[in-house]
Amino acid sequence: MNWILAHPEIVLAVCGMIILIAGVLQKRETFQLSSMLTVGAFLLAAMLVIAGPAGIGYHGQFTSDSFSGFVKLLVLAASTLAIVSSLDYNAHANLRRFEFPVLILFATVGMMVMASASNLMTLYVGLELQSLSIYVLAAFARDELRSTEAGLKYFVLGSLASGLLLYGISLVYGFSGTMQFDKLAGVLSDPTKVSAGLIVGIVFIVAGLAFKVSAVPFHMWTPDVYEGAPTPVTLLMGTAPKVAAMALLVRAMATPFGHLLAQWQQLIVLVSIASMLLGAFAAIGQKNIKRLMAYSSIGHMGYVLIGLAAGTPTGIRGVLIYLVTYVFMNAGTFACIIAMRRNGRSLERISDLGGLGKTDPVLAMWLTVFMFSMAGIPPFSGFWGKYFIFTAAVQSGMWALAVIGVLTSVVGAFYYIRIIKVMYFDAPEAAFDPRPASLSTLAAVSGLFTTLFFVFPAPIVGAAEAAAKVLFG
Repeated sequence: MNWILAHPEIVLAVCGMIILIAGVLQKRETFQLSSMLTVGAFLLAAMLVIAGPAGIGYHGQFTSDSFSGFVKLLVLAASTLAIVSSLDYNAHANLRRFEFPVLILFATVGMMVMASASNLMTLYVGLELQSLSIYVLAAFARDELRSTEAGLKYFVLGSLASGLLLYGISLVYGFSGTMQFDKLAGVLSDPTKVSAGLIVGIVFIVAGLAFKVSAVPFHMWTPDVYEGAPTPVTLLMGTAPKVAAMALLVRAMATPFGHLLAQWQQLIVLVSIASMLLGAFAAIGQKNIKRLMAYSSIGHMGYVLIGLAAGTPTGIRGVLIYLVTYVFMNAGTFACIIAMRRNGRSLERISDLGGLGKTDPVLAMWLTVFMFSMAGIPPFSGFWGKYFIFTAAVQSGMWALAVIGVLTSVVGAFYYIRIIKVMYFDAPEAAFDPRPASLSTLAAVSGLFTTLFFVFPAPIVGAAEAAAKVLFG
């Protein structure tokens, strides 16, 4: 039973080792081949996730259920989008090394373990496997000062966050006597057994996981790392790890610490409000589009945390729906950013988009779709993500949090619509280089999903609802 539950992770890890060995033995460049093999491994893992049984294995340390399956499929989709975005970028940036997709693969294995963690140590092992791979990816352009600086900053601050998380785990274990989620839930159902030390441990665990989703006040690494890392790595960091870390935070708060909602709810509310406010106001003055997307991601994680703060199945459903919409509109935006290339040189300034509506109307159209969606303007998917989140907050009586969310969305709309204004009303710049088919496909797939989400929301909403109910018995 243990092996069957972890089949997707085991098969993916074995595929990663085979691709790695094959790449080492080849005498020629195999970046394209290893990328295709990695995408194939992701498809195989996705089929195993869909076909796999539900249950608990490895003496209660690993859980396979609707929630973990939903998150794993979303993580695999995000990782696949990141690899597709790298095919052309890495060729131009002289980063055509076979290790690149393999590192993404092992990071994905870590994220999938995070989604199934039902023990605090499994949680940590999955988190570190993901983090170590992404530290290397952030510094992958080793000849560029910005990239090596980004990798070093992420590594140093990530190590600090790991220390906070481990300290929190040790406090929880010390004051409760167990690291199993189900046993913790049983212990904490008795209010007399909840000590101050245990509450402090929960705060440290939240702090460690808040770093991974770049929520305030653990956001300080985000703008510099987003700007310095190769853009496909930024796409990956902005999607898959955030989904996995948010899922981990949701499972940890809802399952073992669910009985302590009153104790940790205010902490999540404060982090959510701070993230929304910083994301809304700090992005206004940005001139680099990757830094703007960094602050945007901080704001979006603030909106997602509203669903967790609600502490209800409706709130968790909203979290999962928001994460789905966020992955596709974020991936599509970064595909458009990678396409910003003139005379072979990558561009990142918002002013470089001047007159794009005239020089490349298709790219301008897709970027407009993603900006409207991020601003939460109907009928795009971003609006529906916010709708489900704010509805959950209102149903839980958290009117103030919902109102702050709506107001910060209005402020954030300013800098998204400013990009649209630059594309359609500013003086035209020279045309960008022709786009490769991989980027055009990625932008089109993400754009169609973002635009047409309102036509077919039922499968995703239904799957999110089933996944949320699992956490609440």
